[in-house]
Amino acid sequence: MNTTVNDCCVIEIPKIEDKRGNLSFVEKDLLPYNFKRVYYLYDVPGGAYRGGHAHKEQQAFLIALSGSFNVVLVDQDGGKKKVFLNKPNQGLLISNMIWRELEDFSSGAVCLVLASDVYNEKDYIRSFDNFKTHML
Repeated sequence: MNTTVNDCCVIEIPKIEDKRGNLSFVEKDLLPYNFKRVYYLYDVPGGAYRGGHAHKEQQAFLIALSGSFNVVLVDQDGGKKKVFLNKPNQGLLISNMIWRELEDFSSGAVCLVLASDVYNEKDYIRSFDNFKTHML
């Protein structure tokens, strides 16, 4: 069964409000996987985009720690969804076999990614045409 863009969803991250500043946290029960890699995107030039790939197995959880950006999701059946991220207490869960492109980064935007596995180039599909025809 193919995953679809409907399998990708925004998840509320716990937020502790305090007059000294808010605190949010991600614990193992929030996500359907234990994350094995954490990385972040920043200083993305105006008009540039990131992503432009799908993962065969890996899942990811994206959080706009600062600023905002759009995430365009496409599944193999042609379903498409655009998600605007701009709150550090919300994240987007992206299933495997979903094409993703991050675009329209605001100045100073920071995207934190909690990935379900370590970097493995063999897990990437970097051509959209190959993604559309790839069978698991």
